[in-house]
Amino acid sequence: MQNAAQALGFSQIGVTGVNLSAAEPGLKAWLAAGFHGSMNYMASHGLKRARPAELVPGTVSVITVRMDYLPNNVPDLSVESEANALKQPMQGVVSVYARGRDYHKVLRQRLQKLQSQMAEWVGPFGHRVFTDSAPVMEAELAVRSGQGWRGKHTLVLQRDAGSFFFLGEIYVDMALPLTPPVTSHCGECTACLDVCPTQAIVAPYRLDARRCISYLTIEHDGVIPEPMRHAIGNRIYGCDDCQLVCPWNKYAQKTTVDDFAPRDVWGEPDLLAIAAWDEPTFLSQTAGSAIRRIGFTRWQRNVAIAMGNALASGGLSMAQREAFKAALTTQIGHKDAIVSQHVEWALAQKPTQ
Repeated sequence: MQNAAQALGFSQIGVTGVNLSAAEPGLKAWLAAGFHGSMNYMASHGLKRARPAELVPGTVSVITVRMDYLPNNVPDLSVESEANALKQPMQGVVSVYARGRDYHKVLRQRLQKLQSQMAEWVGPFGHRVFTDSAPVMEAELAVRSGQGWRGKHTLVLQRDAGSFFFLGEIYVDMALPLTPPVTSHCGECTACLDVCPTQAIVAPYRLDARRCISYLTIEHDGVIPEPMRHAIGNRIYGCDDCQLVCPWNKYAQKTTVDDFAPRDVWGEPDLLAIAAWDEPTFLSQTAGSAIRRIGFTRWQRNVAIAMGNALASGGLSMAQREAFKAALTTQIGHKDAIVSQHVEWALAQKPTQ
């Protein structure tokens, strides 16, 4: 099965059981603390997230996969190169994982193909595939099946692959040999906690999503708290800081999947050009991309914050400042009150030095 999985672009395959009872107290405490923010779906399914056999009755085993996503046709990513992009006020920054095709589509299709191949070997069997698309404790299942260990930033880490990979699962109704977990190798390192721009990693292995830039720019559909806006900088979709700084990501592997090659528009996104997009342009530019799911108004909110931070940076020429102000001025009185509020905030920003 490992060879079939690798032929489909998966880097590793594992198997675990369905007893996640040991993870339930942690899930309850995380939800009780409100760390899920406005992601109400995290709580709406109760403990089904930790009970695979309740989510999909008849499930006996869970097959887990991981798929590397670092593009194979661009120079190596580094803390330095990405940090430099964050210093370019005319440029927006999109999280690495979202620069190519929507991973949900890619993994789901390939998981279905893997399942079909398995059915040819063992006959028909009950199954359901997932990839970040249902109440599934993906990281917990990945750790239990030996895909890696849980890093202090809460992502899964693998000694030979870092953390730049996607996870997927196939719930099946047959017993399979389990693959053992691996030991943790974070040691005393706190690089991810130290680098987080908003201190969202409130303790090792504990993330307050309400402070996380990825949550704020992707999952959160409301007003972004003012104290968080400057920390967002020019990030317009997601944040990779905790991964980029992790020492284990020097072993991150390039993907064999062409779908994850970055689109030209996300190479060095021009904030002024993006600010001029209308909704049809946004939909066209993000077709088949994970970015599209946040919708145009949330996108406009994010771009407004990035433009406000550019105005506050002191890194724009006078002509560039006037161009940014002119672009923002066209959005005054936006039909969406949230976008309008962020536009007004952006226009009020001035260099701090």
